[in-house]
Amino acid sequence: MTEILLGITAVMSIIAFIMMGVDKSLARHNKRRISEKALMLSALLMGGVGAYVGMYTFRHKTKHLKFTLGVPLIIVLNIAIIIAASKFA
Repeated sequence: MTEILLGITAVMSIIAFIMMGVDKSLARHNKRRISEKALMLSALLMGGVGAYVGMYTFRHKTKHLKFTLGVPLIIVLNIAIIIAASKFA
């Protein structure tokens, strides 16, 4: 079970990272953006690390308290889920 969750975390982190980059590009070109809700959901669905790395790689959403506090908290939650799965599976 832990291996599956780690795989899901890797895939979702890549997706969240890409979403941050795409949203930053859309913002620069004044085009329709990815919603903050979708960005946070990608982090919550085990993509917290990718969202965090994407935030600072692309310098995107780093001035939004929702993201600067929320994404690290989501990472802690993601880690807690993996640890719980490894102990109780």
